[in-house]
Amino acid sequence: MSGRLDGKVALITGGGVGIGAAIAKAYVREGAKVVVTGRRKEKLDAFAATLPAGSCAVHSGDIKDPAEAEAMVEAAIRAFGKLNVLVNNAGIDPPGTVTEISIEQWRAVIDTNLNGTFYMTRFAIPKLIEQGGGSVINLSSLAGVRAIPAMPAYSASKAGLIGFTNAVALDYGAQGIRINLISPGATATDMLKNQMQGLADSQGTDIYGALGLLTRFSPIKRACEPDEIAPLAVFLASDESAYITGQNILIDGGAAVVDPCGAATASLGKAWGEK
Repeated sequence: MSGRLDGKVALITGGGVGIGAAIAKAYVREGAKVVVTGRRKEKLDAFAATLPAGSCAVHSGDIKDPAEAEAMVEAAIRAFGKLNVLVNNAGIDPPGTVTEISIEQWRAVIDTNLNGTFYMTRFAIPKLIEQGGGSVINLSSLAGVRAIPAMPAYSASKAGLIGFTNAVALDYGAQGIRINLISPGATATDMLKNQMQGLADSQGTDIYGALGLLTRFSPIKRACEPDEIAPLAVFLASDESAYITGQNILIDGGAAVVDPCGAATASLGKAWGEK
């Protein structure tokens, strides 16, 4: 353990699975205490049992509810006496075009991904200021800067996080609050794997074969693993990033730089202008 986060306490929403769990494990390795939250207590308890004794506390709840979001922050204070880092990772992504997605699903996505992040940040900032400042890390997505087919609610919520993060960075920087975004591209979480099952079945391949199809035009032609997101989250939580705020950092294998039309042409083995 190199101790880059020694003495820090971090609260991680959606911390029992996927990217949240990977970040929690990395934080503990670097010396932090963590509080992981989510809607399924059994998942949280099972995950916490894999970490060293005394390094992790759990609190179940739904960030869509402001009272439950506030209770998560208070749980971190009760568990470890302070709060230095908030990681807003919890999110949902039901698919459907504007005419397909139900109004209830639209509201659930915005309430979870955008409003939930607002609630958590609102209640955490006073606690961070009490410690002389702190770091907020919001998990956005490549979908916040590039459209994804049949995902308008998810894309809108993640794009909204960019504006929200910039505004908080401006308003609270002088009080020692740093806030940044991590925007992953295709990441092999259970949530994405479940979405890929239909593509895998239609193409006669497995989940990783489907992920390969999804990322075939990216410079790094594979999906990211959750553990590959965690090192950036460690850096942004640490004092090494003390002069970084209001930034949206993509971990997308270079997908954002690709012109998909050009990539599709190149994949056919044709040069530009060739008939």
